[in-house]
Amino acid sequence: MGKAFLEVEKLTKDYGGLKAVNDVSFCIQRDEMVGLIGPNGAGKSTIIRMLMGVLNPTSGKVRFKGSDITGQMISKTVNMGMASTFQVVKPFRRLPVIANVMVSCLCPRSKRKGEWVKTAELRANDALEFCGISDKALEQASILSHGDLKRLELARAIATEPDIMLLDEPFGGLNPAETKLIANSLRRLHKGGRFGRLHSEGPAMLIVEHKLSELMRIVDRVIVINFGEIIATGSPEEVVNNKTVIEAYIGKGVRKIVS
Repeated sequence: MGKAFLEVEKLTKDYGGLKAVNDVSFCIQRDEMVGLIGPNGAGKSTIIRMLMGVLNPTSGKVRFKGSDITGQMISKTVNMGMASTFQVVKPFRRLPVIANVMVSCLCPRSKRKGEWVKTAELRANDALEFCGISDKALEQASILSHGDLKRLELARAIATEPDIMLLDEPFGGLNPAETKLIANSLRRLHKGGRFGRLHSEGPAMLIVEHKLSELMRIVDRVIVINFGEIIATGSPEEVVNNKTVIEAYIGKGVRKIVS
């Protein structure tokens, strides 16, 4: 195995006497799609926010493409090739859907790709089409349903042409059909099935999710945390049969999760 694409080393976040994340270390390779699971309050979202630079860790390091990005400004992290979505979607509500995505298309990273400068609208449309909401491109973002807001959030992230995506509960609040659509889109994107006319290598992914049946179907590896600490890591099959994980999080009937 080569040098890690994303490396997390002894990451810790304290809130007074509470350790939300405690000495967490893991790596993600360029070609991996990894799930991050655990009970509510386990520290999953805190990890995502520290990786992106939304939160500064109390201690520990985050390295991306060999560079230390610990506590780095989000704008710099995005321009290095990292993008994220969050549990609570916060679009520019008074702007049309396509304008929300065009903002991402005009970031410095995207503009360096030459033709992006001239075709931001076209590229934004491509991203919306990939996520299944191109028919709502001219609607105001404030009137979108929760499911469509999730698709908009994903379109904004992929429009930056990321090398890795950190996704915080992308299936949250979606019905089964919407969940399957987003899951399939993420897997296709990871495998290099870019939207529009792009045919480059797909991004690595780290996905926080509670809908385990769909998550386990698309990821290569799973990291499980509880009380801010990693308690297991392995393939979906290994994780759902891990006694510690069953007792801490999944519970009985675990074998139904992975077919």
